[in-house]
Amino acid sequence: MAKTALITGSTSGIGLGIAKAFAQLDYNIIINGLGSEEQINETINELKSQTKGEVIYDAANMLKPDEIEAMIKNEQDKFGVIDVLVNNAGIQHVSKIEDFPTEKWDAIIAINLTSAFHTIKHSIEKMAAQKFGRIINLASAHGLVASPFKSAYVAAKHGVVGLTKTIALEHAKDGVTVNAICPGYVRTPLVEAQLADQAKTRGITEEEVINNVMLVAQPTKQFITVEQLGAFCVFLASDSASQINGAILSMDGGWTAQ
Repeated sequence: MAKTALITGSTSGIGLGIAKAFAQLDYNIIINGLGSEEQINETINELKSQTKGEVIYDAANMLKPDEIEAMIKNEQDKFGVIDVLVNNAGIQHVSKIEDFPTEKWDAIIAINLTSAFHTIKHSIEKMAAQKFGRIINLASAHGLVASPFKSAYVAAKHGVVGLTKTIALEHAKDGVTVNAICPGYVRTPLVEAQLADQAKTRGITEEEVINNVMLVAQPTKQFITVEQLGAFCVFLASDSASQINGAILSMDGGWTAQ
């Protein structure tokens, strides 16, 4: 019987890369996130071409606890249990603390941290009952270190790290593992789109934006790829990773080794 993976924030970028990695193992895939109806249908069809399992889109708003709960219940009703939960949904805003909009703070904490609390709360009981579950939280290098002007994001990602460790301990005997991945800069369409704007704003080349702005903290001077993150998640979901629990795992080219 096919296992089921739910990946939040998975209609593009990192989340979609992770969804593709599980699709290639014939999981049932539940994607969630923003996008036009046309874009979402294209994504569903692409994933369906890669898996023998089912592919479902759920439009639950990660700002709304009742919609998150309904999403989990709907998928449990359909598949019985969510075997792999990947909490990836996230947003960002950059500003000095004195200028940081309160509504942006609230939204970032809600989507980047609190949504993971809700997905875990409503899915882990059935994981424990079947003595198997994998929860993978996408934190960030900013779950371990800080950067200026990102107070809400850094606070939320540090919170994800603490949440990960706590739930890992609570269910360590139940066959459920809870781990966090802390990526550095990942080359996604969103990052690609920023290159030209950053270059124009700063009066430098796109190559200089990559090396002197985006990758200045990553010693390898290379972006992490969505494929690498997908492969990492697949490994953490495997039986080989059953004793990796409560781990905060960097994939940042050496950023946090400094």
